[in-house]
Amino acid sequence: MSLVIENVAKTFGDHAALDGVSLEARQGEFLALLGPSGSGKTTLLRVLAGLERPDQGTVRFGGEDLLTMDARARRIGMVFQHYALFRHMSVAQNIAFGLEVRPASTRPSRTQISARVESLLALVQLEGLGGRYPAQLSGGQRQRVALARALAIEPRMLLLDEPFGALDAKVRRDLRGWLRRIHDETGLTTIFVTHDQEEALDLADRVAILRNGRLEQVDTPQRIYEAPASAFVFDFVGEGVQLPGDVADGMLIVEGWRTPAPADAAPGPVMMSFRGVDTDLLPPHAEGLPARKISVLQRGGSSRATCEVGGRTLVLEVPQSLAGLGFEVRVAPRTYLLHPR
Repeated sequence: MSLVIENVAKTFGDHAALDGVSLEARQGEFLALLGPSGSGKTTLLRVLAGLERPDQGTVRFGGEDLLTMDARARRIGMVFQHYALFRHMSVAQNIAFGLEVRPASTRPSRTQISARVESLLALVQLEGLGGRYPAQLSGGQRQRVALARALAIEPRMLLLDEPFGALDAKVRRDLRGWLRRIHDETGLTTIFVTHDQEEALDLADRVAILRNGRLEQVDTPQRIYEAPASAFVFDFVGEGVQLPGDVADGMLIVEGWRTPAPADAAPGPVMMSFRGVDTDLLPPHAEGLPARKISVLQRGGSSRATCEVGGRTLVLEVPQSLAGLGFEVRVAPRTYLLHPR
């Protein structure tokens, strides 16, 4: 029951929203589609849901060709950013809607629908709120109702389009763990669209990063963070600094700093990428990249220094013994990545 997407393309006017995307989601996997606005992630989700028709490509789920099926026949549950709840219906009526509009031949009995609604209210931790209306709920509660409604039809796959985008930061964080538990309990293949890097890395089994309608990298959150496939992926996931440099005669030269290049580094222009957690703050006479210390925040036994390196901002943890260094300092990455420039 894996989802297989092959060479899917979709153009709107002169804009290629999807440009030959190929991707696979395993049965029961939580896959995040991550990328900036306009990267194509929501268009891909709408293709899966049957709300958009691609110009080319194939989409198969469990061996079936989804593109030959209408949206209802695909048995896919979808949750939108702005809930899309019916304001004139109670919570219970919203959840039951997908079951009640089924043809009479496949529609469960009223007793069965009622039991299904109560079961889902318990699953999303909204017991006793079935009689309320959406306007009487918080944003987080409304999003739980939207998820329960999507689950009511017993979908084979769950699609979530920026489901926490309309919520404040604290509610978003609270709902992350809850959503992951729901996924693990239901065992559904889940495709989750977000532009929030932290959200994707916290929730997903694997992350697919899109840019300008193309797939940049698909991997586990840890591999995405530790081994980004391109300078774009590094810059988009996590905080860090990228500086242009050159590899020549076995040396890496960046901002006037010369250091032995990795053995596998090809000669030529490169982009050096590194993060604050992998960087040391040093006195101005030490070997390293020239930097300017902007501020220091005391945090228990260590300090958090914000520095400017090559016109870019780098935040790194430093021992208190170095917190008193002047404005002019050096920084030395312990580990870094090189990508062709």
